Amino acid sequence: MLKLKTVSKKYKLGENSVDALSNINLEIMPREFIAIIGQSGSGKSTLMNIVGCLDTPSSGNVLLFDKNINGLTEAELSFIRRKRIGFVFQSFNLIPSLTALENVEMPMIFAGELSKPARREKAKELLTLVGLGAREKHKPSELSGGEKQRVAIARALANNPEIVLADEPTGNLDMETGREIMQLFHKLHESGKTIILITHNLELAKQAERVVEIRDGKIK
Repeated sequence: MLKLKTVSKKYKLGENSVDALSNINLEIMPREFIAIIGQSGSGKSTLMNIVGCLDTPSSGNVLLFDKNINGLTEAELSFIRRKRIGFVFQSFNLIPSLTALENVEMPMIFAGELSKPARREKAKELLTLVGLGAREKHKPSELSGGEKQRVAIARALANNPEIVLADEPTGNLDMETGREIMQLFHKLHESGKTIILITHNLELAKQAERVVEIRDGKIK
């Protein structure tokens, strides 16, 4: 499903350059639950951006769904992000003025493949899946942190992606709520989704099938 071959990423800082990633080799199989762990500044966010087609490497190759993302147009990368990867972020990234239901509908609107009644019905089903069917009319300000993250997960599933890429998904949650969110990721994994968890939390990472540590831009 995903293979990184000698991937490096350099950033320019004035006259200097910084190696955010150096010679990364990594393969992620379909339906795998993998945790990528690293402290702040380790390169894990850069790696996440490349895996999620939000950025491209300075050198090396990234093969995703049998395509080298280096050779894809922005439109093709956008299609992958929209249809094949679901993103879950630490800060939820919900639209404050929209209800939970409307937030989940947004990716389907951008995809432009379903009618409004079909989008609405699917959004309802997804909110029920994550245990928030009774809160569909509430806006983010009316929801707890855990409820916001459940909405974010439902939104990530809107276009039925093969991969769910979660960046510190429990970082803004208390311990008990974090456990509930992780149970939801396990449920998604059991349903056939590939889960890629980005975290600095070793205890969280241990819940995955495989843990990959990144340190100073290199996999250890």
